[in-house]
Amino acid sequence: MARLLVTGGAGFIGSNFVHYAVEHTDHHLTVLDKLTYAGNRESLAGLPEDRVSFVLGDIADAALVDDLVGSVDAVVHYAAESHNDNSLSDPHPFLHTNLVGSFTLLEAARRHSVRLHHISTDEVYGDLELDDPARFTETTPYNPSSPYSSTKAGSDLLVRAWVRSFGVEATISNCSNNYGPYQHVEKFIPRQITNILRGVRPKLYGEGRNVRDWIHADDHSSAVLTILEKGRVGETYLIGADGEKDNKTVIEMILTLMGQPADAFDHVTDRAGHDLRYAIDSTKLRTELGWRPHYQDFESGLAATIQWYRDNESWWAPAKDATEAFYARLGQ
Repeated sequence: MARLLVTGGAGFIGSNFVHYAVEHTDHHLTVLDKLTYAGNRESLAGLPEDRVSFVLGDIADAALVDDLVGSVDAVVHYAAESHNDNSLSDPHPFLHTNLVGSFTLLEAARRHSVRLHHISTDEVYGDLELDDPARFTETTPYNPSSPYSSTKAGSDLLVRAWVRSFGVEATISNCSNNYGPYQHVEKFIPRQITNILRGVRPKLYGEGRNVRDWIHADDHSSAVLTILEKGRVGETYLIGADGEKDNKTVIEMILTLMGQPADAFDHVTDRAGHDLRYAIDSTKLRTELGWRPHYQDFESGLAATIQWYRDNESWWAPAKDATEAFYARLGQ
């Protein structure tokens, strides 16, 4: 049985990983989370206390991180400030968590010779033209466009430097857009679902032509476990499920699945610097490590996600009003 430290394990993707690992492995998981607005202890409710322990703290707290890293076999580093709109409003937390926090973890992994897997995003590569047949690969040059994606790019480069300069046993994965349970209502898919559940029309940035490559959080989790078990130290793996859809199509699918007319949405002001298209080529992960996604049909994964939000209003309702007030101020 391995002992894993999961940073950001009360956030969206991290909490899904914790649930998935409890169900599919015998690992013991220690969750380190600062519980900022996007972290929620309720996302870990019901998990066995003999398998999952929780520590409230900041990944930039060197003493705390050193103590925790010294007691585990591996670190799975999900913790990040990750919302583009927030990074445009106030970049400072993104530098603190994504850069200083990642540095702090790398130094602790270096001191204790502990394996580390760093979770990153496809947004570090910038965006692709809508009519470009290319996809991002592990060799695509970095071209970030926001304080969020630039600080994530910086943290990726720190990991690569610590592997090369200090021999830290680390891997990196860059994943496409996740959807699924426990995602904050500020994000695109849960915002539309919860609007409809409250009788409010969904909101579409601009014309909705921006394309994202969607992957269910369970498939992201299974890929991370595969990389932990089989991945080669120093390597980067891209995680994607061939789920390219433009935002307009996603809203129309949500409305249809929820029994509403497909055109029952409102256009709102587009986001500043809104990337056009992301697309992941996960060939390396699939061929070298044998990984395959479970949800190969985006619509079925989306239907399961809608049902989760129907069944868990008590989880998402407390954040909904403040989120919509924020967007109202932006005209979105």
